Amino acid sequence: MRDGAAIAALAEGASVTGTHVYAARLHDMRFRQMEGGLPAPYREEPELERQREVHDDLITRGLSIITDSYLDQAEAQCRSRGIEFRRRSLEGKNYRELAREANTGAYDLLVLGAQGLGAIRGNRIGTVCRRVARRATIDTLVVKDPARALAEGPIAVALDGSTRAYGALLTALALAQRWQLPVHVVAAFDPYYHYVAFRRIAGVLSEQAGKVFRFREQEKLHEEVIDSGLAKIYEGHLAVARSIADDFGVTIQTRLLAGKPHDAIEAFVRETRPSLLVAGKLGIHADDGLDIGGNAEQLLEDLDCAVLLGMREHQPAVDVVASVTTAWTREAEARMARVPSFVRNMARMAILRYAHERSHTVITERIVDEATAQLMPGHAERAIGEIVAAHDAGELARKPPADDALRWSPEAVALLRGVEDLAVRGTLSLRAEKKARQDGSGVVEAVHVRPFLQAAPHWQAAALARLMRVPEGFMRDRSRENIEGYAREHGHAEITLEVAEAGLALARGRCPFGAGGRAGG
Repeated sequence: MRDGAAIAALAEGASVTGTHVYAARLHDMRFRQMEGGLPAPYREEPELERQREVHDDLITRGLSIITDSYLDQAEAQCRSRGIEFRRRSLEGKNYRELAREANTGAYDLLVLGAQGLGAIRGNRIGTVCRRVARRATIDTLVVKDPARALAEGPIAVALDGSTRAYGALLTALALAQRWQLPVHVVAAFDPYYHYVAFRRIAGVLSEQAGKVFRFREQEKLHEEVIDSGLAKIYEGHLAVARSIADDFGVTIQTRLLAGKPHDAIEAFVRETRPSLLVAGKLGIHADDGLDIGGNAEQLLEDLDCAVLLGMREHQPAVDVVASVTTAWTREAEARMARVPSFVRNMARMAILRYAHERSHTVITERIVDEATAQLMPGHAERAIGEIVAAHDAGELARKPPADDALRWSPEAVALLRGVEDLAVRGTLSLRAEKKARQDGSGVVEAVHVRPFLQAAPHWQAAALARLMRVPEGFMRDRSRENIEGYAREHGHAEITLEVAEAGLALARGRCPFGAGGRAGG
């Protein structure tokens, strides 16, 4: 309870709910089943009725007293720390009722002791803990050694590049900030798996089948490209972790581990002796039907330290992830060298995003062509071509007359920088400058910015998801402008899916390639 209270207390106004489950109906059924095996004197009707009354009293009052006693102890510990405590007495099968209570949506964290009253020597985790941990849909902390405080440190994080692993990293960084602890982030990959797999396959392939399968070429591909590529990917995960930690102001130590992930991480934990390991409950290869990842389950079973299985998800910025996990072939680099320098960085980032969204870690010339075709439909490519021609002719190098240049006041700049979405920021700056010109002002003041900040409607999740289906770049920016313009014109303070569709439909009616177009879907 000590560590559960400590974590709960990290959030202002947090509370702890103590839960105990007793199985009254199970005890009653078991007693009735045992009646036939009682010694003869106890099977006499008067004595049997008396025993039934005693047992009923034990079930109705005794189990309740036991539950209250457990919860009294927990409440006293929370009270001594100034933490609000709530009590929940549940009746039924222990693991099922605990999981059901945890998954009601009323809690953020479930804290379990690894073993209960049935603990035996040599076991690290009991059946109730194992069953509840599999079924819980919230962050679950399993305490292995109650005598060791989580705040003793250090904290270890297992990273595999999944959204839940990055969510676990955020949790670990928050705890490290609170407790001033060092953080070790590890990423483990198996460089031997493909070699073993191919050796096993070779043992069952006939000579003819080996030729069809092109076994030698496949083996070479894995040894020279895929296995080394895996190392680069997992090094990339650690680089992303360092970037996230920098944003938190926390310095972390990272290490790339080779071997079966749970074995390599267990060896690391034995070496560094963290008080807590934080990992995503589900990993990079999880599907919708999985309740716990294989490595998470093995670590929960085998480690001596406390384990926090995270369900929190975090997706780092695609640009950051792609830049450290993606390589370019010489042909792709040569293809990009032909892109005009003034748009090369923008094009490169768009192709990186395209490759990352499709799980490519090596960008080839073919991927560059695919991305260009999808991100730049014919009409857009022609428009870019015209811009390139203008650039080559020197027309874009001509600076606007000084009279046309507007200065921005510090207050206006501060308001603009408060807009996180860069696309929205760019649109807002143009509108503010237009309003300043309309007012005859040579300086963009805060008064020219505020009306557009106040008028920005709120996007519902479904509407935002629809916008994300429009190809990224100028098409998506234009679509956002059209939808928000439609919302303002019709007095909608909030953009729903219906408003978004109406704005896109109106834009398509105005221009055959506007707002969503063919590629937007």
